[in-house]
Amino acid sequence: MANWYATREQTKRAARASGVQVDDSIDRTIEASSRSIDQATRRYFIPRTETRLYRWPQANGSSVRLYLDQDLISVSALRTKAQDSSPTTISSSDYFLEPENQNPPYRRIEIDLSSTAAFEGGDTPQRSISVAGSWGYSANTRSSGTVTSGLASDSAATSMVCSDGSLIDVGDTLLIESEQLFVSERTNAAEPNSDLLDGALTKDASENVTVDSGSRYSVTEVIMVDTEKMLIVGINGNVLDVQRGFDGTAVAAHSNNTAVHVFRTLTIERGVNGTTAATHANSTAVSKYEPEFPINQLCVAEAVSAIKQEMAGWGRSIGIGDNTAELQSRGLASLRNETIMRYSRLREAVI
Repeated sequence: MANWYATREQTKRAARASGVQVDDSIDRTIEASSRSIDQATRRYFIPRTETRLYRWPQANGSSVRLYLDQDLISVSALRTKAQDSSPTTISSSDYFLEPENQNPPYRRIEIDLSSTAAFEGGDTPQRSISVAGSWGYSANTRSSGTVTSGLASDSAATSMVCSDGSLIDVGDTLLIESEQLFVSERTNAAEPNSDLLDGALTKDASENVTVDSGSRYSVTEVIMVDTEKMLIVGINGNVLDVQRGFDGTAVAAHSNNTAVHVFRTLTIERGVNGTTAATHANSTAVSKYEPEFPINQLCVAEAVSAIKQEMAGWGRSIGIGDNTAELQSRGLASLRNETIMRYSRLREAVI
């Protein structure tokens, strides 16, 4: 399912794991933790576009109030007698999203008593009301650069290049115009302007990198020269302050004018979470969804715990000799209990 609550690199940092050999395990644990959170809270934290159906009348007995079984962010269409050949659309001016005076998520829909609109059953009570819209706890996003290439001519394209690799990671759900896209991999390619090393590099982990144009990069972006990955931790003109030998790669010597690669090529799943794939022009703005911080924190913690347990063969400790560490789960259990208690969706009434 294309809605992770943590990303690959974030989880690898927290687990102090490196190398591509751990990526599959990291990805599986993030997915499992995200779905566990969905089930425990009875809600989801990245929005989905879908139509949900309800019987009418509901068991609560109200004639004007429709209780919802999932968080509602916005409505695109509300219909009554939904299963009939000619369903009735209720205008947005004829109902309220409740509770009033709060931001989404909403938990029920109420008919405006000053209107003539009404909820009605169809030939049978089953599936009489349809609510199409955006569902989820929130739709918070963060600006994440722009589309550089890959999406302008093909709505089925499964690869794109973004403008800034520091802003997007594997596991992010992106929003480009009205389409959601899931990032399933991030790979390297030569810097788009063919940037090169401006001076040779020795096999010295403390040595920084001089390039033709430092303005083409961003702090926390990962670059690769030959087979060595480097994490940019600072930029001073054309000098990149880097962490050499990043992600388990070997520090090595590199010749002057060697091509600098950047990790901005994204493998993507198109039209996820009920949205429709479309073309997007170069320079179109990209945003990424941000789950609530405690949800992100819990997802990372559970994924890290699972990775550590896997590394220990599901024993009680990890490491050898002086490096042995006891695996403890009490802190994780407390974090999970507090987070689930805070975010669990309450059932207001029988639906």
